Amino acid sequence: MNTEYIPIGVASLFGLCALIALVVLASTVRIAKEYERGVVFRLGRLIALKGPGLFFVFPFGIDRVRKVDLRVITLEVPQQEVITSDNVTVKVNAVIFFQVMDAQAAIIKVYNFMEATSQIAQTTLRAVLGQSSLDELLGSRDKINGKLQAIIDRQTEPWGVKVGTVELKDAQLAESMVRALARQAEAEREKRAKIIATEGEFQAAQVLANAAEIISTQPAALALRYMQTLLDMGSNQNSTIVFPIPIELIRPLLAAPVPMKAVTAGSRPTANGGDASQVVAPVAR
Repeated sequence: MNTEYIPIGVASLFGLCALIALVVLASTVRIAKEYERGVVFRLGRLIALKGPGLFFVFPFGIDRVRKVDLRVITLEVPQQEVITSDNVTVKVNAVIFFQVMDAQAAIIKVYNFMEATSQIAQTTLRAVLGQSSLDELLGSRDKINGKLQAIIDRQTEPWGVKVGTVELKDAQLAESMVRALARQAEAEREKRAKIIATEGEFQAAQVLANAAEIISTQPAALALRYMQTLLDMGSNQNSTIVFPIPIELIRPLLAAPVPMKAVTAGSRPTANGGDASQVVAPVAR
């Protein structure tokens, strides 16, 4: 009776061994993608990088693998409240683009390279913007971005992390400061407008002075210019032209009238103040 169960026991044992072997084999196989590298610790000791592709490790905790992504990582720096060098409070946030260049250094030199890079970016952002004025923050972002990138990259280089780009995303000002900047911008525009208008008047005055100097040498040119001005003014029928006349032409008309009884036949004053006796009357024909 016992002989009937022996083949079944052997088959079960063989199946169990095959299952264990399959589990062990599966635990020794690792696959790293093209953009990943496997950092392997064998009994706590760092060995060569593994991947990309298929690689094998020792099971049962002898080898421990940590995969590191080598692609460019985008890290957003949380909003920071900064006081600029001219004592203006502003809230800014930024974004960092970095890449792991040395996977082993990123694992063994720092506990968490993502968190460490974020903290370095926050402290550097506050330090750099604290040394800059508001005008530099608003108008010289490229310069500030370059300075941030250089400082952060220098600090993360021992970790095998390369910071490629740092960009300031937004700068939020208090409402009172926004109104003050609007007034400043309006005053600046008015200043430029007055300067441009003054420069235009100065240039026009120079041209007129040059034209007057040329016309003064030719009296006929002045008369022609005068008539041309009257012609231009008369093109509109609704316009009223005030034509200046020399006072010498109308002075006799403005003299006081002489009473009739004061006029005698022998002596009669004339309009020009002379004596009528000296006036030769015309002879009738």
